[in-house]
Amino acid sequence: MWRRSWAKYGISAPRRPQGRLALTRRRSFSASRISYISGFSGRGKEVIILDNYIYTLGNSLYINLTNRCTNSCVFCVRSQTDGMGGQRLWLEKEPDAEQVIQLIPNPEKYDEIVFCGFGEPTERLDVLLQICRYLKKFSVPIRINTNGHASMIAKRDVAPLFRGLVDTISISLNASSARHYQELCQCCEGERGFEEMLDFARRVKEYVPNVILSVVDVMPQKEIEECREIAQRLGVKFRVRTLITKED
Repeated sequence: MWRRSWAKYGISAPRRPQGRLALTRRRSFSASRISYISGFSGRGKEVIILDNYIYTLGNSLYINLTNRCTNSCVFCVRSQTDGMGGQRLWLEKEPDAEQVIQLIPNPEKYDEIVFCGFGEPTERLDVLLQICRYLKKFSVPIRINTNGHASMIAKRDVAPLFRGLVDTISISLNASSARHYQELCQCCEGERGFEEMLDFARRVKEYVPNVILSVVDVMPQKEIEECREIAQRLGVKFRVRTLITKED
């Protein structure tokens, strides 16, 4: 089966509890991990662990709103490392919109602003939209990287809410069938997550100018082409992205 190709990355299963709510639990840190974060070592030292709500990759700014997610993907970089771009992205406390806005006084210095962290950004939909309204005052492209479960999470159609606020929505397709999707993504709602994701893509393209379905490049070519056909049927763009690993 094609999913065996993940093995070359040493990825077999998540190293964390399953399900959406499990990802809200506070993570425990060893003394060495705390020392790495704080710069202190030894017992009796006061340690402050800072939450990173923003981080940069290249000249793009990324916003990290939550660690909650409806999926527990077996290939997710969160199962291998604590952060990206030199920043720890596990959160002790989720930010409100104003906390994030205060960290971005000059949005136009960036090539793009992306909602993408160690969780599904649409789990914090109200906060995300508030930040987008602020950013839209400036000339900077806004992208959301998502698993496409926004409406499933909200239990209503939220696609119209993105009208005029977001330039690009990139949705992780990851598989060409509900069965393969559930094997890889382990959605808390089971195979329903696949259909919810496709329905969101179908709906949100009416309100956002650039909608993309993406897959990772370690999939066999046959599966990639099947996914490309899904994107074509939905009338959205298709992208093959590089699998992010701990070493990247």
